[in-house]
Amino acid sequence: MGPAILFLDVEQADQSLVLEHFPDSTFEMGNVQNEELVETCKHAAVISCFITTPFSRAVIEKLPKLKLLCTRSVGYDHIDLDACGERGIVVCNVPDYGSHVIAEHVFALLLSTLRHIREGEERTESGTFDYHGLRGIALKGKTIGILGTGKIGRKVATIAHGFEMSILATDQCRTLELENTYGVRYVSLEELLKQSDILTLHIPATKETTHLLDDKAFALMKDSAILVNTARGSLIDSQALLKALESGKIAHALLDVLEHEQNFEENKALIKHPKVVTTPHIAFYADDSMRNMYLDTFQSIEQWQKGETPFHSVQQHAVICDLPIIRR
Repeated sequence: MGPAILFLDVEQADQSLVLEHFPDSTFEMGNVQNEELVETCKHAAVISCFITTPFSRAVIEKLPKLKLLCTRSVGYDHIDLDACGERGIVVCNVPDYGSHVIAEHVFALLLSTLRHIREGEERTESGTFDYHGLRGIALKGKTIGILGTGKIGRKVATIAHGFEMSILATDQCRTLELENTYGVRYVSLEELLKQSDILTLHIPATKETTHLLDDKAFALMKDSAILVNTARGSLIDSQALLKALESGKIAHALLDVLEHEQNFEENKALIKHPKVVTTPHIAFYADDSMRNMYLDTFQSIEQWQKGETPFHSVQQHAVICDLPIIRR
């Protein structure tokens, strides 16, 4: 019998897929935390988790049997990589289980908001067939600013091109395909903020990007700009966003992620704000993306079991630019 494999927070519908590949796996449902998490994980050599379960240094130091930690997500800011590295624990992520579904969610948020879908449905359901007050905003001709042109940002650019939008982008690297094929123009962050009618965020959560959108950033933006965040909540200073919404600097904030995720009271002011649309971190949550998420995780576990370094080991792959690129 091989090393004990534990899958955390796996829905019932997905457990059969896991068991097809690893029949001896065990499951723990729910968002286990701290001491409860330690007790749950103490016998596992291999753990597959999700972003809702934080593996802090305090937790990792109490898991002497842990050798491989696979998060079924692109981001891994919920895992203390330094603590894992000191212990020799390999950490893997899923770099692209479904960038297209997250990009699609960006436009689902935009279209449903700018074309007043929810309000129109409520009005029609009440028996009122009146379009007055529901004048929408077209995407064609608007300038969309994409902060981060990794896999998701690139998908957003291709969709935006289909809507005949003007596309600006900011990244550490320029992707030539976006420039040559879709007319994307790379600019500085300051120019991106100043020129975008719609700003959409697609960068990771790091110390450097925490509260990247603060009072100063919002002050640079166009009046009545639209903000979309399907990346990480910590990119935005929530209090600064509330002030920008109240002043009219931001016309709509469309948020799939929140700074204090899972804490309704901390986020109540934003969630209840009439100019804010929130979804519960579901941009990733679609049929094919969920299957890809598991299959990539299985691949990492199987490679590790063979004594190989998993291809998706985050310690092996620093953040790089896809080729062809020009470094800035």
